[in-house]
Amino acid sequence: MKNIVILISGGGSNMAAIVRAAERDDWRRTHDARIAAVISNRPEAQGLAFARDELIATEVVDHKQFHSREAFDEELARRVDVHQPSLVALAGFMRILTPAFVARYSGRMLNIHPSLLPAFPGLHTHQRALDAGCKVAGCTVHQVTAELDYGPILEQAVVPVLEGDTAEALAARVLTQEHVIYPRAIARLLPSL
Repeated sequence: MKNIVILISGGGSNMAAIVRAAERDDWRRTHDARIAAVISNRPEAQGLAFARDELIATEVVDHKQFHSREAFDEELARRVDVHQPSLVALAGFMRILTPAFVARYSGRMLNIHPSLLPAFPGLHTHQRALDAGCKVAGCTVHQVTAELDYGPILEQAVVPVLEGDTAEALAARVLTQEHVIYPRAIARLLPSL
């Protein structure tokens, strides 16, 4: 069985989209894969309740309880490894991971980013796209590397920037596409794991 561990920090809408796709498309049968655990760095993350309702194992590794990024990542890796992951999916996980953590899961850790990478890595992507006068925006699923929002691109979706768009309105349209392409990118990757 290929175990998928999903890391979240908040509401978990991308995690929920992955879980729903795994159920709808019966990843257990089609890919010998399952969502093994959802782990959050924030105890109050709303996505944990969704995962529990879906009978998925949940854990919290509160980053505020650690004296360094390295110490947090070491404990996070220990908790992830309990689930013997074939794939680690960052789904709104708002922590920059250490090079050691990234290397541990090299080639089997994915992220979704709310821009058409390589444009606008980092934060505030929608406002930055609007400020730059972009005619399109979008989202990218990529493999995680030590360089922030830089790894090999697996899938992208394009969303038009509309007249009078706000960062919030654009973000909402991009998010609907994130929910489509992230599960699809994972499903396409599973046969090679």
